[in-house]
Amino acid sequence: MSATALPSSGDVPERPAGNDKTCDARGMAEIHRLFRSGFAEAPALVSGVAEADSGHADVVGDHLAMLSVELHAHHEGEDTHLWGMLEQRAPSCAAHVERMKQHHAELLVHLKEMDAALPAWRTSGRARDADAVRSALDGINAALAVHLPDEEANIVPVMETTLTPKEVEWFADHGRKATPKGKSWETMGAILAAQPDGGVEWQRENLPAPARLLWRIVGKGRYEKNRKELTGGLAGGGSSSR
Repeated sequence: MSATALPSSGDVPERPAGNDKTCDARGMAEIHRLFRSGFAEAPALVSGVAEADSGHADVVGDHLAMLSVELHAHHEGEDTHLWGMLEQRAPSCAAHVERMKQHHAELLVHLKEMDAALPAWRTSGRARDADAVRSALDGINAALAVHLPDEEANIVPVMETTLTPKEVEWFADHGRKATPKGKSWETMGAILAAQPDGGVEWQRENLPAPARLLWRIVGKGRYEKNRKELTGGLAGGGSSSR
């Protein structure tokens, strides 16, 4: 659906002649890959915890809690900053925006179910407590399978014709600030591993050379250690990123 933009007031971008694109919103799809891959593997991670192995359950539960915090923040940023801008600047996108709001409300129900179920399972490691976590994950994955491709097809293109680069960067900064304390390397590794090329292009576009070096020297090892802990050290169970 084509978007109808309001005249520029300084906040709304001027559109160059012959070029409707005002910003690059590819970062939305890049972060969506993190949520797709992270939640898609989550049921297997939960099932891979041996009965009453509370130590392993705590590691996996901590990982799922990290994903939950980051998805909550991602949606909070859209709810508070994106939908209003699109409704004002692209009125023809209103039906898509309303559908996104409904998707978020459904996902919030499942995320809260998982948030509520995690503490008991992290403490006990028992299958009876894991069932509630897996049930919530089933709901999350089903909702993401509908929501993410819809948003990429019908919201991201409108963002790229109505938002400024500074406005798009706000969402990336909001996501970085929401990363739980001590989870920066795990999050970066998960983002890289979720990209089609293992994150090579993402690093080149998003990380300065010193940060790429620090990733190779420090971050990559910490991420891979965490992957082994998540999978219980099973051969072939971890993801790798360059």
